Amino acid sequence: MKEMKFRCVQCGYHIKTLYVQYSPGNIRLMKCQNCRAVADEYIECEIMILLIDLILHKAKAYRHLFYNMFDPEAMKSQGLMWKFTFGFLLLDAYKISILITNEEGWGSDLSLASLIWAYVKILLDVFAGNILFLSIILVGARSILNMSSEVSRYSIWLAILASSYLKLFLIAMMVWEFPPLVIFIIDIFVLSSNTLALNVMSESVMAKCFCVCFCAHFVKFVVTLALNIDLSKLISRLVTL
Repeated sequence: MKEMKFRCVQCGYHIKTLYVQYSPGNIRLMKCQNCRAVADEYIECEIMILLIDLILHKAKAYRHLFYNMFDPEAMKSQGLMWKFTFGFLLLDAYKISILITNEEGWGSDLSLASLIWAYVKILLDVFAGNILFLSIILVGARSILNMSSEVSRYSIWLAILASSYLKLFLIAMMVWEFPPLVIFIIDIFVLSSNTLALNVMSESVMAKCFCVCFCAHFVKFVVTLALNIDLSKLISRLVTL
């Protein structure tokens, strides 16, 4: 029996194939046996239509992305996962550098020790924050969302990475000047996108998915907040005691 690895984007039902190809450029889209609708209309759509539906947080667009477009095993063999992860961490580092620059300012009179500490804070924030973030997502997916063991940790992390595509808007801040408030607006959109991604992957209640994602993002925010405390002042106060 052939493994049914595809999903209907309308209802999430497992299907064997998305279309039948009669000749090059001549295909017929298959219908879902469960909801009787076309299983995946995005096959014949332009990529821009998919991007618009992703921004609009349509669940069917996420199902197409996770089940019918991405092949986790192929991406793993090609090393694309590590590239996506590197890009994700790089955007996080850029976001933190913007916040530090806005709060402390990086002028020409900045001492070497302050500059080194700023870079240390960025590295600590990126790695410690995201390790905790990923841990909470994975633990929550298994314990709270009761996600099937058939869904690997690799697939869950891939879904989180793909649903964090709105971080790409941070690149615009390299060209145009925006207030720091824009960063928090982007984080809110990423939170909602991650929530929908977990909802599609786990088929669980939306409230539970939001709870898992909110806890993960909140812990990550706390790490950033803790590292932005001026430790030099704290140490000097301890010395004077």
